[in-house]
Amino acid sequence: MPKSTDPNLLVGTETSDDAGIYRLSGDLALVNTVDYFTPIVDDPYTFGAVAATNSLSDVYSMGGKPKTALNITCWPKADLELSILGEIIKGGADKVVESGAVLIGGHTVDSPELMYGLAVTGIVHPEKYIKNYGAQPGDVLILTKNLGVGILTTGLKFDKISDKILPQVVESMTRLNASASEVMLKYNATACTDVTGYGLLGHGSEMASGNDMGLMINSKSVPFFADAPSLVAQDTYTQAYLANTAFLSDKVTFESTVTEEMRHIMMEAETSGGLLFALPSQNADSAIEELHSGNCPEAAIIGEVVNSDSAHIQVY
Repeated sequence: MPKSTDPNLLVGTETSDDAGIYRLSGDLALVNTVDYFTPIVDDPYTFGAVAATNSLSDVYSMGGKPKTALNITCWPKADLELSILGEIIKGGADKVVESGAVLIGGHTVDSPELMYGLAVTGIVHPEKYIKNYGAQPGDVLILTKNLGVGILTTGLKFDKISDKILPQVVESMTRLNASASEVMLKYNATACTDVTGYGLLGHGSEMASGNDMGLMINSKSVPFFADAPSLVAQDTYTQAYLANTAFLSDKVTFESTVTEEMRHIMMEAETSGGLLFALPSQNADSAIEELHSGNCPEAAIIGEVVNSDSAHIQVY
């Protein structure tokens, strides 16, 4: 993409950040993002809610507050009843309302494959947004949701696990990252990204490469869904896992003590995952306590930021 030279564009495409930031005035900037995908669950309402939560997450990861949203829908009108679209839109609209934003319209096109999501506009102070890089040596890394969504939803698709698992996965995918964002801002986060298609290590690599930092991740501290390792052992994976593994082959080093299951879980794609952020070590315990008392009971300190000759992740 051509590089913009507009001095008011504070965050563009250069560092693969979660959203763009455009300054309107000395104390107000816009946060712009868009995301949509194919169904991750069978229930239309739930799919809409998951897709909307995922789209809203990019604003939260930048430290912003969502204000408006537009539906984006690819709809196979010859194959599906229109009432299904209504349920999808309702699921998305309810999450927009929960976020405090308003749904102001959208666009639908006839398509052979169903896709849905949102274009979201939020606001942030032009000097107080959080980028996906900027972490400093000595900072600790915090992850606010369990990993394993991609593995579990794939397992459900191929009848490898019980439907009883679905509610806990849906709860995670439809949990807004609003309170997690408030905590990271309160405790002076230096960098943040939400964990989605590139997995924990893919998004962690973006955090490291932005200003050539090293990340040390303790695999034993990473939170994950209890059923994920057994599904990995049954050769359950997404296509994104294969792409992530290839892309990160020279960017991540695993110590021999890290199990194959955990290597996979940390490489695997997530849907509407938690926030991964760095903050000063002296603030970490207070941040974790507040996350646990809010709606992020799985939140954990998973590693630290270190000096490095080049961006790299060491997993031990």
